[in-house]
Amino acid sequence: MNEHDYVLVWGLYAIAALGCLLVSFRLTGWMWRYLREPLRLVVAVLLFTPTIVDPGKDLYAPAVAVTALDLLFKVGSNMWTAISDLAMYGMIAVVVYLVLVLIRWPIERAWNKRKAAKAAPAPIAEDEPTLRELMEREPQSQPYIKPRADRSDSHTQPASGSGGRRERIEPRL
Repeated sequence: MNEHDYVLVWGLYAIAALGCLLVSFRLTGWMWRYLREPLRLVVAVLLFTPTIVDPGKDLYAPAVAVTALDLLFKVGSNMWTAISDLAMYGMIAVVVYLVLVLIRWPIERAWNKRKAAKAAPAPIAEDEPTLRELMEREPQSQPYIKPRADRSDSHTQPASGSGGRRERIEPRL
């Protein structure tokens, strides 16, 4: 295998691994956030961890593929190297993830408090009277709206003679 084939195979693997990562994102999309993110992290570490295959030529291969092939063919020559690489990259990824979570957590709490304060109604002032108190202050002898029978005769009837009903006037064409 020459250098060109090696780069081509890694490119194809990278595209396939990105496709598998996208599928895992879609499969874990319904889960609770604090379960979904570590699962996605584990899948990314499994897919993108390289391990050395030939130290003399600096040839690398995906650690999962090396482990699976060594177990399948019962060779075991590179399996422990691949497993140790997976464990090392996994620990590094978990530590970085935990640091990012610890940075994100107080920011999200402050943001949620601010959003809840915007959505919550303004507290009612202690001095502001209620509607019941306003109605009790008003004298009952003077209602806001006078009934129709109590209106004075100064109210003029419409000229149409419809007995007080307003009718629609259509224009002539």
